[in-house]
Amino acid sequence: MNATDRTPADLLSSALAADPGRPLVTFYDDATGERVELSVATFANWVAKTANLLQDELSVEPGDRVALLLPAHWQTAVWLLACASVGVVADVAGDAGAADVVVSGPEPESLEAARACSGARIALALRPLGGRFAPAPPEGFADYAVEVPGQGDRFVPYAPVDPEAPALIVAGREFSGAEVVERARAEASGLGLTGPGARILSGLPYDTWEGLSAGLYGPLASGGSVVLCRHLELAGAGVVDQRIEAERVSATAR
Repeated sequence: MNATDRTPADLLSSALAADPGRPLVTFYDDATGERVELSVATFANWVAKTANLLQDELSVEPGDRVALLLPAHWQTAVWLLACASVGVVADVAGDAGAADVVVSGPEPESLEAARACSGARIALALRPLGGRFAPAPPEGFADYAVEVPGQGDRFVPYAPVDPEAPALIVAGREFSGAEVVERARAEASGLGLTGPGARILSGLPYDTWEGLSAGLYGPLASGGSVVLCRHLELAGAGVVDQRIEAERVSATAR
């Protein structure tokens, strides 16, 4: 990673320049049997499209707040980096009523909480391969899987992102983009992410810094990758052991 990177979006840009074909996020859902692997290039393409959706379609501006009512999922990771790319604040499990935009998963409780947002509401079906809601998205919500494919594959922010501006709120703690990068770098070795090629399996939720660090920012800051597991508690010990071997995992966070 480039020592001059100051925001999570900078980290992704450096990863893309260094080795676009390597895996970055491998996602498992042990409730559905889903597995999807995203290379740096594929992940960055989703981030660019989502950032364009935020900036051009939803008209968010730096400093606006986006509440993410989403589980640990590869699409949540995309939204976190898209927010960082635009310069808006990603408020993980935040108050939708205080947000300019809310992004919800398909769970009824998340959708109900999201209705408190007076701004744009986006819903993610979280189906395999980024599938759409069937037959239609919940009333009052736009379907992410419908809105994002037509967005541009390259993103350029209208204004440079300030590394010192608020970028992330999680568990009531606010971080600037620079703080996210600095803390992720400082903690990477403690997670077992000892350099490029390191691979961590994380079953932690995204609603704490620890979950975000192990499940996204730490691998990104260290040149590593993550095997992100949802509903890992449903997988038996033998399944997890086989996954660790098959995915060449070098560290775990569970």
